[in-house]
Amino acid sequence: MSAHIDGSAERRPAGGILSLSMPYQVVAAVALAAVAVLSCLHLAMVFLHVAPSNTVTKQHGQAVDDWIYPEFEQNWKLFAPNPLQQNVSVEVRAEVADASGAKRTTGWIDLTAQDVEDIRGNVFPSHTQQNMLRRAIDWYGNAHDDEGRPKGMRGRLSEAYMRRIVLPRIEGPEARADVGGTVERIQLRRVVRPVAAPHWSTEKRSTEPSTSVMPWWEITDADRSRTETSR
Repeated sequence: MSAHIDGSAERRPAGGILSLSMPYQVVAAVALAAVAVLSCLHLAMVFLHVAPSNTVTKQHGQAVDDWIYPEFEQNWKLFAPNPLQQNVSVEVRAEVADASGAKRTTGWIDLTAQDVEDIRGNVFPSHTQQNMLRRAIDWYGNAHDDEGRPKGMRGRLSEAYMRRIVLPRIEGPEARADVGGTVERIQLRRVVRPVAAPHWSTEKRSTEPSTSVMPWWEITDADRSRTETSR
């Protein structure tokens, strides 16, 4: 016995974009094209960022940096021939005046440890927690000479930036370490602690920390007003 099979009954419904009406197909096609173009642009920017200096980066280096920083920064220290083998901490102490006007100097407060504590166990730590203090101290070092003198305006700006980062951590309602008074001066130091060689290695490496101490900086009302404005 034969049966008549209707061809239309066997036709399967279209899937994906084709299942949409024509206006939605156009919108979806445009969206996919935009994603493809954006992906290609991003890959090109990352390539130019990590590539050796060339004609394009010399002419458009600022545009590349604006695209990359801070979210897409590529840090290759992990893969370098000599990967980073040290822990760097930024610490601060302050000269504080209490309600009676008496002054005292606090002990050293580890600001890097505060950031590490915020990051530990956090699945999605912010770039502020991960990078702000680290990048600020790197900028400060690059903007000062071996004697600690600022290299022009960038050096002075890096000092002001460091004060604005540090002050809210030790004074005010959001302070992570209560210093018990009004901060009049602060001093920072950078402590580098080499990581010990693994037990299976024959490398001999000193683990003695090295410290570089910065000068005392006066805290002014301008520093406080700028800090409050930034918050």
